[in-house]
Amino acid sequence: MSRIGKKPVAVPEGVTVKVDNGTVLVKGKHGELNLAIHPRISVAFDSVQKHIVVSRPDELRDSKALHGLTRSLINNMVAGVAKPFEQKLEIQGVGYQAQLKGKVLELQVGFANIVKLPVPPSVTCTLPDNTHVMLSSPDKQAVGQFAAIIRKVRPPEPYKGKGIRYDGERVRRKAGKAFAGAGAG
Repeated sequence: MSRIGKKPVAVPEGVTVKVDNGTVLVKGKHGELNLAIHPRISVAFDSVQKHIVVSRPDELRDSKALHGLTRSLINNMVAGVAKPFEQKLEIQGVGYQAQLKGKVLELQVGFANIVKLPVPPSVTCTLPDNTHVMLSSPDKQAVGQFAAIIRKVRPPEPYKGKGIRYDGERVRRKAGKAFAGAGAG
């Protein structure tokens, strides 16, 4: 049995779950998410004990993989509608900054043009200041994907450390040519 897949997903207070016709619908105070279940996997919600159980019919390799994956996706949905997932990014570099105009994030990160990224509808984007971006959403995949798209605009470079990085991300720094040539001569 899959160690992850056989664990029941606990449903906290204030979250409602509905399972029917191969879909799982989860509603909470922070949003509503749904997931289409693979036909080989079965999902059952026990309203008395307030937990969701995911099961599989056989021991095939694909079924085992889908078992753990489905349970993890449902767990993320339940956790997200109870408390939204957050991702913080910081922008480092002279003159590098971000602005939010409506539902469009504008990044000035050393290019000739301003990079404009439309914010997905399920993601909330806030700017505490012009060098920090904070994303939150009940959908873990949506917030992580949009954070990766923002970071990809200008990843941190190893010489000066300029660029967009996740909050707390450590960038390995390299010694430049000046340091390497200082000992020769």
